[in-house]
Amino acid sequence: QVQLAESGGGSVQAGGSLRLSCAASVYTSSLACMGWFRQAPGEEREGVARICSGAGTTWHADSVKGRFTISRDNAQKTLYLQMNSLKPEDSAMYYCVADALLTRMITGRPSYWGQGTQVTVSS
Repeated sequence: QVQLAESGGGSVQAGGSLRLSCAASVYTSSLACMGWFRQAPGEEREGVARICSGAGTTWHADSVKGRFTISRDNAQKTLYLQMNSLKPEDSAMYYCVADALLTRMITGRPSYWGQGTQVTVSS
């Protein structure tokens, strides 16, 4: 059973930065795909970014492209999301996710989810 634990959320003013971390209970190199989803109250859950070892590539949603960067440190079993130039519309609960299959990540159904960390951006 894979366990994921997020940290690094908090409150920040617009234009500020935060770095989210996700500690995995297994080596991240064994998790083909890892990523971040977010959900704001009353909104649908959306994929923010993912990184897949097989494809060797990263993906970022258009809404965060150029501002957020996903990365992972396999030795530390940790996934990161560097968030810069934050906007109030980035406010949401952010979830770390993982799955062996890219298709599940794309369809929003990854097998493993963390508990989430809250990000609040004030204007």
